[in-house]
Amino acid sequence: MTKKVKRIKGEGGGVLDQLDLFVTLPGDIPTHDEQEMMERPFFSLSKQRRSEPIDYQVQNGTTTVTVNVTAPAEIGIATIWDCDILIWAVSQLRAAKAAGQPTTPHFHVPLYELLRGIDRPTGGDEYRRIVEALERLSATLIRTNIRQGKKKRPEGFHWIERYSAPTDDLGRSTGVEFTISDWLYEGVLTDRLVLGIDRAYFKLTGGIERWLYRVVRKHGGHQPGGWAFTMKQLHHKSGSTQRLADFAKELRRAVERQRLPGYWLELVRNLEGEEVLNFTERCQLSTDHPGFQFKRLPRPPMGFPAD
Repeated sequence: MTKKVKRIKGEGGGVLDQLDLFVTLPGDIPTHDEQEMMERPFFSLSKQRRSEPIDYQVQNGTTTVTVNVTAPAEIGIATIWDCDILIWAVSQLRAAKAAGQPTTPHFHVPLYELLRGIDRPTGGDEYRRIVEALERLSATLIRTNIRQGKKKRPEGFHWIERYSAPTDDLGRSTGVEFTISDWLYEGVLTDRLVLGIDRAYFKLTGGIERWLYRVVRKHGGHQPGGWAFTMKQLHHKSGSTQRLADFAKELRRAVERQRLPGYWLELVRNLEGEEVLNFTERCQLSTDHPGFQFKRLPRPPMGFPAD
């Protein structure tokens, strides 16, 4: 739901609109992610501050897809854990749209509800971590030609255009307000580029493991045959600063752990001898397969196409 827009007097007697704030929808809602955020390397995969830009290019038919991500060195590029806030916002927008309720890119949420929504503890240093995440999301500049149509130059935006996290006299949070970029807002509401994700995603602790789940969910989907990428392709898609050999070690550990919710991972060699990661939705495996599980993702609400 939203708060009503209020008309107020501005400087010089003009009339201004206050921000129309999106207020948290009550109860548990399905978790959704934005497809282009899932597919391209927009975030740092390390909790250590990353100041090195992400500069990604890939040929897609006759178009070269470009993503360039930068941030001030003293702040660093937004991390894949910071992205949890954006996933929460996408989920709220998706649920409101499906319910026929009005939406806005301007959010207001009690800190407790935000932390609960992204499955984090509600005490300790979490307020500080959320503020630091909002700062990185607002400082990170993305330049990309994704969803650009006939424009010739990349579009630039910040994940969050503004934020506020005030406290009372005792230092307790009085709520969090932030405005997401038009690029993300339009991707959810206009193009409806969203996919349901398993809430267990928030329990994944490793940056590469989190990134891998989102790539697997985006490309593997519900296809009976699953999907596959070579190790080199995955390294390129990740935007990781690690050497390919070190990156491959982490992916092999992820395969050994098999912690990605809803998907089974398998490493094989192709005819050229390259290491390939195959991933298949667990419910698509044969029932006698050790990785078989019944489908866990909820059915999508009315108003959006099936995921």
